[in-house]
Amino acid sequence: MVIAGADGRIQSVNRSFCEGGVWSEFLAHMEAETGKRVQFFPVQSNAAQIEAMRAGRLHIAGFNTGSNPLAVACSGYRPFAMMAAADGSFGYEMEIITHPDSGFNDIEDLRGQKLAFTSQTSNSGFKAPSAILKSEYGMEPGRDFEAVFSGKHDNSILGVANQDYPAAAIANSVLSRMLSRDIVSEDQIKTLYKSQTFPTTSYGLAHDLHPDLQEAVQNAFFSFDWSGTKLEEEFSKSGEAQFVPITFQKEWSVIRQIDDANGVQYSCQ
Repeated sequence: MVIAGADGRIQSVNRSFCEGGVWSEFLAHMEAETGKRVQFFPVQSNAAQIEAMRAGRLHIAGFNTGSNPLAVACSGYRPFAMMAAADGSFGYEMEIITHPDSGFNDIEDLRGQKLAFTSQTSNSGFKAPSAILKSEYGMEPGRDFEAVFSGKHDNSILGVANQDYPAAAIANSVLSRMLSRDIVSEDQIKTLYKSQTFPTTSYGLAHDLHPDLQEAVQNAFFSFDWSGTKLEEEFSKSGEAQFVPITFQKEWSVIRQIDDANGVQYSCQ
């Protein structure tokens, strides 16, 4: 999300940061804490984020759950924070959803059907459901169901609600926000499966920033007052109220286990 460039500026990148100016107050706080001017620009994919950090053009970012291992391995990303509730709890569940008129009542009913995923780097949108379907139900894409990709959780949820997709694997934190905005309604969605709790988006920085700047950036996250901000307004919809410290070793162990189960290897070519 942010880094000091040769001209002394800080550059920011994350698609979700720019939605409705949600992060504007936080970016101003970052400028005050670091003494750097913050520049924001959006990216179009996880791969673009990873390449930007790897090339030294991206310095601080929020990486989604599933892309963290690749970002750590291939771009020198060092996650240190996550959003959490006021009581310190955090995370989300992967749900496999359908629409009430589908006639599906359990996972076995998906055999021979289309199942929408988001992207191959997404934990809840691909990695976790793939591992669960294979280990718990003996179901694999191409053989037992047809996998299609929507691009993001919002598209998958809307696709199910509008009956464009028979079913989809999604992060229920995104579903909660869409329900709270009345983008979809509860009578359009039916849950077939709900997973254990996973960590959500991590926030971190490039490992090769100057130690003093790294410390200032981290302080900016943990000293930010959410009260009355657009950040609070947006993320309170999914129960989040603060940034809490995390480590890749501890909080992402379950994600690495899922990658192992899927035979994932991190190629940095």
